[in-house]
Amino acid sequence: MKLRLLEQGRVKLKRRLTIGVLTALSAIISVSCSNNKDVLVTEIGVNAPSNRRNTRNSEAGQLYIQGQRQHSQGNSQAAIASYDKAISLDPEYSSAYKARGLAYFDLGDKQKAIADYNEAIRLSPNDAEAYNSRGNARASLGDNAGAITDYNEALRLSPNYAEAYNNRGNARSVQGDKSGSIEDFNQAIRVNPRYFIAYNNRGNARSAQGDQQGAIADYNQAIRLNSNFGPAYNNRGNARAAQGDKQGALEDLQKAANIFQQQNNNDLYQQAMNNIKELGQ
Repeated sequence: MKLRLLEQGRVKLKRRLTIGVLTALSAIISVSCSNNKDVLVTEIGVNAPSNRRNTRNSEAGQLYIQGQRQHSQGNSQAAIASYDKAISLDPEYSSAYKARGLAYFDLGDKQKAIADYNEAIRLSPNDAEAYNSRGNARASLGDNAGAITDYNEALRLSPNYAEAYNNRGNARSVQGDKSGSIEDFNQAIRVNPRYFIAYNNRGNARSAQGDQQGAIADYNQAIRLNSNFGPAYNNRGNARAAQGDKQGALEDLQKAANIFQQQNNNDLYQQAMNNIKELGQ
């Protein structure tokens, strides 16, 4: 049995468990995936740095900060309205375009997100985060080749950009390059040894290669670093099931379900419970 994460939390179980989640770190993280067989997690940060021009004390800068606060509170529409005002006052405010792109992405409007990332890159061509974010949007639309091009540029500009390694690993996995994806997850972990999502994703890639023991070791590390990361329990449950450890699998899946319930993610909780039910049959 194998688990994969899908954007919007879609779940199907045909001897495979499929779960998607939204969780949070220092910023909003959208755990999103493709229809590939592996778990893919893409980070979308909302705490983008201001551009180099000192606008934090200007009216546009204050609107930008207001938009960030609104986005972090889950109100993407209000955030977009604040960024609109900031951009109308300062049409060359690249960080406002980038931040508005993130808000559009969270609302599901990937084309508008890409348009804003394009503008942010035009205004600040050395902004690695803008390339990374545009890569995420392209990947979510199925353009993994375009996404990899953007991640490559992000890494050229910022060689220690852990999220870009992680995201490129996801895109490579979708393209079937499991070895390349593992190399990228290795790099993400090298840059940030506490990057639990990268451990989780490397576990998925290892599981796809049949290395369930290596996958379980990675899921263990992800859980050690973040004991409330439901996907890692869910994925470890699948790896344990593949090894014939049904009881261990059920315990992990129940733990994942409990976490989703505590996070008030009713859809994922119900999907996890459905997975448990089918595994128990």
